[in-house]
Amino acid sequence: MNYYGAKDLADSFRTVRKNTLVIANEIGEEQYGFRPTPETRTVAQMLFHISVVPKLQEHIHGELKLNTLEGFDFPGYFMAIMAAEQESRTKPQLIALLTESGERYAKFLESLSDDFLGQHVSFRAGMTPPSKSRFEMLLGVKEHEMHHRAQLMMMERMVGIVPHLTRDMMARMAAMQSGKGPSGRLVFTTHKESRHESRLAGRTACPT
Repeated sequence: MNYYGAKDLADSFRTVRKNTLVIANEIGEEQYGFRPTPETRTVAQMLFHISVVPKLQEHIHGELKLNTLEGFDFPGYFMAIMAAEQESRTKPQLIALLTESGERYAKFLESLSDDFLGQHVSFRAGMTPPSKSRFEMLLGVKEHEMHHRAQLMMMERMVGIVPHLTRDMMARMAAMQSGKGPSGRLVFTTHKESRHESRLAGRTACPT
C-alpha cells in the first residue's frame, strides 16, 4: 500500500484546480487577451492550455493503458493542442472547461489502484530517465498546473490584481502578528501543522 495513493492524488489535484478557477474568475474578461510579452500565451490561452493538459495522461494511462511511449505521436498530439489554443473562447466557456476537465481528471485518479500507479512506463530510446511510474506521470499534471498558475498569478499582478492566495496569506500573517486568529481567539499553530496545511493546499507559503 502506498502512503500517498489515488485518493490523495485526486484531493490535491482538486485543491490546485480550485485555486486556478479562483484566478480565472477574478481576472476580468477584458483582460483575457493580455499577454506579458509578444511570444507568450494570453490569459485565455493559458487557461485553455491548463484545461486540456490532463487529457494526455488520461489518454496514455486510461484509454490506451500504454506500457511504452515508443511510437507515440507526440508532435501530432501537441500540434493539435497548439492549434486549438488559438481559437477564441469566452470567459464562461473557459471556466466551464476548467471545471469539467478538473473533476473528470480527479475522478479518473480516484479510480486507480496502488498496483496500477506503481507500474512503470518506458520512454523512447535515448530519453532520460528511461521510464517513469504511472504515479509520477499522473502527478505531473498537478505540477504542470502549479507552474502555469504561478505565471497566471504574475499576470494578475501585471493587470493590477493581488492574487487571492497572497491576500489569504497576508490576512494570516496579520492575525499572527496580532496574536489572534480570525475569530479573535488566541491561536497557536505548530510548525508541523503549518507545513501540513501548505502541503494540503498544494503550494508553498511564499507570496506572489
